[in-house]
Parts: sequence; structure tokens; C-alpha cells
Amino acid sequence: MTTVSQRAALTPRHLTRTGERLSFIYLERCIVHRDANAITAEDADGTTHIPSATIGTLLLGPGTRITHQAMTVLGETGAAVAWVGEQGVRYYAGGRALTRSSALAEAQAMQWANVRSRLAVARAMYQLRFPDEDPAGLTRHGLLGREGRRVKDCYRAQAARTGIRWHGRKYTPGDFAAGDPVNQAITAAAQCMYGIAHAVVASLGCSPALGFIHSGHELSFVLDIADLYKTEIGIPLAFDIAAEDEEDVASRTRRALRDRINETSLLDRCVDDIKRLLLRGGPGPAVSGDQDVVTLQSDGDRKVAAGRNYGDTTDSDEDEAMLW
Repeated sequence: MTTVSQRAALTPRHLTRTGERLSFIYLERCIVHRDANAITAEDADGTTHIPSATIGTLLLGPGTRITHQAMTVLGETGAAVAWVGEQGVRYYAGGRALTRSSALAEAQAMQWANVRSRLAVARAMYQLRFPDEDPAGLTRHGLLGREGRRVKDCYRAQAARTGIRWHGRKYTPGDFAAGDPVNQAITAAAQCMYGIAHAVVASLGCSPALGFIHSGHELSFVLDIADLYKTEIGIPLAFDIAAEDEEDVASRTRRALRDRINETSLLDRCVDDIKRLLLRGGPGPAVSGDQDVVTLQSDGDRKVAAGRNYGDTTDSDEDEAMLW
């Protein structure tokens, strides 16, 4: 592996012939930026363009700097990024959760894997959104039907409150401008909420894909969480912005939502809601999901202490720590 300036520049034609994706690309002592849908690696000898869709994992070695726009396009194409030592022999950082505990991830997997508990979490999500209703006994179809009616009622109520003429929710994927101003504001608010929910889900170490209401998408759980605050925060704010002025509603909605998030401490609330949803009713003592504890799995779903040698439990040194 050499610095980017010491090897011949590769064209998109060369890269695509290597297969669907390059396993790893290593860069060092350069600035990584974005040019359209490619990333660029610039050093003293020039600039190399690398199509982002061909990257499996980008390894950033010593002396590299990467811009926000470069990270954006890498995220859009699903490429992984890791900060490494020279020649990739050390791993420093990468896309990972902020928690060191697997408690929430394990709880999510357990709740999701059981049909009954998955429905119970879906009902709990509904009750978080509409605390004046009791969803006990509702089937999944019943939950979807009642949720749809409540969201329609919310649209109508906000239209009446703000004096906006409401013709129904209309959004054409890939054509943001096709909607009227209030629909554009609703879309902008929803996209912001998805980003917020994704950041929280990832930071807690949960799986974005294991949803309890949404299914079949890599962000199913993110969509679940974002919807918890749709009728309370997202939709009312979108109507407020559209009622003020029909110009530039998207950027104004994003700025207003940013302020509302700070005012309501939404990030903290989102963390608490996820923990309550996933850790509720589980076996054993209640846990916060934050403990930095490593255990070993034994029979009967029993966890035993790590750092011990269980090779021969009759030996007097059975408690000796295994240090690697």
C-alpha cells in the first residue's frame, strides 16, 4: 500500500472491472473530498477520483483529512469507513455505536424474534404516540388502521388550526417540488426526523433494520422511532412553517425543527423511549443498557463471569483470569 500520489490514477472503467466493489481502498497523507458521486484524494502530486459506489471499505491512514461532503456520499453508497494506522495495521475508529454494551441490541433481537413480543412492542409504540388510547387486543391490521385514521385526523386538525387548505398527503419520491408548500414542509420534517432517529439508534448500538412496525428495509427500526414524534412535533411544525410563508419551506422547516429539538430535548427523550420499548418486560433484573460488562453465555440462557478459565472447574486455579 502506498500513498495515493505514488500509484497510477484509476478511471471508473478500471474500477468497475474489478467486480461489484473493491474490498478495501487505503489512503494516506491526502485530503479526501467529494466531486459529484465520486470521492477525490488530493495530495501534493494531484487529485485522484474514485467512484464511491465501487468502494467496500475506505481505510484512512496517517495524514488523511476527510470532508463532510465526502462522508455524505460514502454514506449514501453504503461504504464503510475506518481510521487506521500506517498500512492498516492498527484500527483506531470507524462507524460504530457510542455504547460499549450489547444489552439493547440483544434486547431488540429477542423482542423482534418472538411474534408475540414483537406485536407487544408495536402496541407500546402506538400508545407512546397516542396515550389517550389503549391498543391492547388490537391486531397488527387493527393497529395500522387506527394509526392511519389518527394521522389523517392530525392533518385535518392542523389545517383547521393554521387556516391552510388541505388536499391530502401527496409525496412523489424523487420529485420534492411536485408537492404543495405544506406537503413539502411535511416531507422536509419527516426527513429530518429520520436522520435524528437514525443517529440515536446507531449511537445506542441497536439494529436499524429490525423494525416492529416497518419491515423489509435497512432502516425499518429508524422509521418506527421517527414516527413516534410525527403527530406531536413534525406535522404541527410543518403546518406552522407553511402557514407563515410558502417560499423556501424546506430549509425553514429544517431550521425550525432544529430549534424545536433543542427546546424539547428530543434526543434525550428518544433515547429513553427506545430503552423503555426494548427493555420492558424482559427476563431478569432491569438494566439500563449502558453497562460496560463482558459475560460468557452458558447453558440455560445463563451468563457467567468472563475473565475466568472454565476448562476444568475442579482445579484450584479455576478463578485465574485469562489475560491475552
